[in-house]
Amino acid sequence: MRDLGKGGGKTLSALGGTTKRGLDSALGAEAYEGLRYEEGEAIETAILGAGPAGLTAAHVLALRGRTGRVFEADGTVGGIAKTIEFHGYRFDLGGHRFFTKLKPIERLWDKMLGEEMLVRPRLSRIYYDGKFFSYPLTAKDVLGRLGIFESMLCALSYIWSMRKRRKVAETFEDWVTVRFGRRLYDAFFRSYTEKVWGIPGSEIRSQWAAQRIKDFSLVKAVLSILRLTRDNVTTLIEEFKYPRFGPGQMWEAFAASVQERDIRVQLNHRCVALKHRDDRVETIVVRTNAHVTEHPVNGVVSSIPLSELIFNLEPPAPPEVLEAARKLRYRDFCLVALMTSEEEPFPDNWIYIHDPGTRAGRVQNFGAWSDGMVRPGTTCLGVEYFCFEDDDIWSMPDWEAVELAKNELARIGLLDPAKVLDGVKVRVPKAYPMYDSNYEGAVEVVRAYLERFENLQTCGRNGLHRYNNQDHSMWTAILATINVIDDESHDVWSVNTEAEYHEEGELVDSLLDVELVG
Repeated sequence: MRDLGKGGGKTLSALGGTTKRGLDSALGAEAYEGLRYEEGEAIETAILGAGPAGLTAAHVLALRGRTGRVFEADGTVGGIAKTIEFHGYRFDLGGHRFFTKLKPIERLWDKMLGEEMLVRPRLSRIYYDGKFFSYPLTAKDVLGRLGIFESMLCALSYIWSMRKRRKVAETFEDWVTVRFGRRLYDAFFRSYTEKVWGIPGSEIRSQWAAQRIKDFSLVKAVLSILRLTRDNVTTLIEEFKYPRFGPGQMWEAFAASVQERDIRVQLNHRCVALKHRDDRVETIVVRTNAHVTEHPVNGVVSSIPLSELIFNLEPPAPPEVLEAARKLRYRDFCLVALMTSEEEPFPDNWIYIHDPGTRAGRVQNFGAWSDGMVRPGTTCLGVEYFCFEDDDIWSMPDWEAVELAKNELARIGLLDPAKVLDGVKVRVPKAYPMYDSNYEGAVEVVRAYLERFENLQTCGRNGLHRYNNQDHSMWTAILATINVIDDESHDVWSVNTEAEYHEEGELVDSLLDVELVG
């Protein structure tokens, strides 16, 4: 072992300029004097990140009898889908339903947790203009709460929007307005969407709407409500599955499963450099506490943020690729958990807050997700504040954030602040890849550059800079891992787009069935 600090035989520059830059990126202004460097053992496949994508990649390695290792910068597995434990309560970072049309993924979930997977009824509402509306929206609810006159205006606005039905929508605002009309967009989409992203709907690309509101239209919804069609409307999901102790229970089970097959999951280990030559990644450099370790690798599956991956390459990527990576933005958020002696302050799993006067964007009722999440006779509410890291809510002390959340929920009638027993704030960096006006071109530049590496694949939400759910993140991880270990060329980037990607269904099905029938 060689000491790279004062008095050591080498300085940190011995790891290369990009390694130092990688450490700068990971640690900010933190000093790296005194770090100790060692040469680590060779790894067949290194997996970066232990969220749903990374752990699914490890599961694929285990099924195929291959070796590998997972490196996770956080102290807990699950990524944004982890479960936080605090003073006898559990809560997750946003509420993660387990619902999918991908049958191999559904069977894998059930196999992993069995009876610990609960079937939960879905109940959610929108708070708008002092009223609560059912979500998904129903014609009866909208008519009853908006009133006949406003509902007529919404209907006329919808009819007027139909003249632009063939227009190509470039932005989220255009996409929704064409399908629902301007007045419904202003009432039920504008405020919440702009809270989530921190930019106007006219600056959000339409791909996000097409991905999140697939196969849904006002006409289909009304016909479904009136029982005049049997078509399955994607957005109208009446129930979902959920682990008894939160989504983190699933990813803890995945981690335990792969470690039983000798694939180590190393927490608090951040990859700070990937050294490459001749279009292959040859080694990765991992930091934990005061140590950096360099491992030779045969292949890499990365689910870390796409920009972080680019910045950690050594030698550096070309200037135009680095510039593209800098254009990839992320939306952060803070979750304020409130523990209250009210067992059911409201019956919903979650409520969207479409009220410009309320900073919170959404609130979860974790007791309605599972009674395993809360203490008997009480519940835990998760109040979500979407932000950037330089916003005041990010740096706000816990107690102040708790007071803010209590007062906001009390004002709109969701909580009695006198019954709040405890509270805590959790910061979630890089929670959502942003679909702003620059992202599409930037992703194309980064993707084209990464395709040169024959033993490197990216997957997952941040690894593809795409707002995927857990099931699609897992699907991308399966294909990415097969590409690395079998030298295949499945198109990971096509998953969860308008393009058909189920052509790999039989491949994934047969792979996962090795475990399911065993």
